[in-house]
Amino acid sequence: MQPASGAQPPPPKNDLPTGFWPQGWWKIMEVRIGIIPLPIYLLLLALIVGFVVTGKIPSEISAAIALLAVGGFTCSELGKRIPLIRNVGAAAIFATFIPSCLVFYNLLPAMLVQSVTDFTKSTNFLYLFIASIIVGSILSMDRTVLIKGFIKIFVPLAAGSIAAGLLGTAVGTLLGLGAHHTLFFIVAPIMAGGIGEGAIPLSVGYAGILHQEQGELFAQILPSVMLSSLTAILFAGSLNYVGKKFPHLTGEGRLQPDERADMDPSKGEITGQVDVSHIAAAGITAVSLYLVGVMCQRLFGLPAPVAMLFIAVLIKLTQAVSPQIQEGSFVVYKFFATAVTYPLLFAIGVSITPWDKLIAAFNLPNLITIVATVTTLMGTGFLVGRRLHMYPIETAIVNACHSGQGGTGDVAILTAANRMQLMPFAQVATRIGGAITVTLTLLCLARFG
Repeated sequence: MQPASGAQPPPPKNDLPTGFWPQGWWKIMEVRIGIIPLPIYLLLLALIVGFVVTGKIPSEISAAIALLAVGGFTCSELGKRIPLIRNVGAAAIFATFIPSCLVFYNLLPAMLVQSVTDFTKSTNFLYLFIASIIVGSILSMDRTVLIKGFIKIFVPLAAGSIAAGLLGTAVGTLLGLGAHHTLFFIVAPIMAGGIGEGAIPLSVGYAGILHQEQGELFAQILPSVMLSSLTAILFAGSLNYVGKKFPHLTGEGRLQPDERADMDPSKGEITGQVDVSHIAAAGITAVSLYLVGVMCQRLFGLPAPVAMLFIAVLIKLTQAVSPQIQEGSFVVYKFFATAVTYPLLFAIGVSITPWDKLIAAFNLPNLITIVATVTTLMGTGFLVGRRLHMYPIETAIVNACHSGQGGTGDVAILTAANRMQLMPFAQVATRIGGAITVTLTLLCLARFG
């Protein structure tokens, strides 16, 4: 029987019970610690405790994923919920440095630390993360603006490096650290590109030039790298907060006002328009480009992430992949940015972040010099970027990556700033800027040291 003309049809019947099960339970499942539903989080936590108590944590990848997810999202949630500091990148700081502190004071079970460390160092999944972020963000950029951005970013980066080198050295000298020590053991390591690509090559070069033990020199360099990265994370998180107050200063991840994304970066979830096979194709494309970068490093000495970055740009400019795979790349990018960032930072904190080296840098002259150097680097990037009609907050954040802890620092800084789509430019600042810094520093020390 049809309803009378003008009458509203009866509402559809809901066959599901209105009590706790299942709708009440579904509401609980939507309460999350990071991305983990609360009941699953509690289950994983109980299982991890059970494995530790019984004396053996499974060695397969599933157990490692559970450990990193629980650890990373627990620390990040703490940072996100503390008033004031949650606005300056506390989630990234907590996810990196709380586990480092816990390891140093033996507050994490040794078998758990060993499991995370073995997985992190054997898989080296930091580079899988960087590959997915770089390929996804580059393929979702406008082609014309992409090349303009890569050319223009060198100007604020170079200006910031020169200004930071001069002012940082002057501040350290005035504080009694000496011009030689300040330049070569504080300022240059800050902008050298992290630990593996910066501090280690510098210490090896210093050892050959100064005829001293490389290990002792490395121990002098490392605290500056660690503390400058922490400073950059804090400042980048602060700039994210400033951008919300003064939106005309930021492109929310876009480097230039005329820049647009081929895929809408505001899409926070999969809409169903991207076929799963294209997402898988995009993932294997990212892995393939990274392996091409590894081969380039073996053949030509060019760092693998840098080679991968330029190849991805070339692929984008020549339209060598289909629009469907480009869309799939964007989904891969969003997945890694959302689901992998904090577990990765937790793994970095447990396995390769020495808490004692960070604390060693906390004396007042060192601290002032490091903060002055990072501030000058970012401030110059801000001012020069604005003069070049780029978004000043974005250029300052890219310059901040030049003072970070290499690839791990880039992840932490961009996470704190909520600007993960700047990863390609961050890699330029870290890898290319760091390599230039190391080369010029060693040439300077050999000639005048």
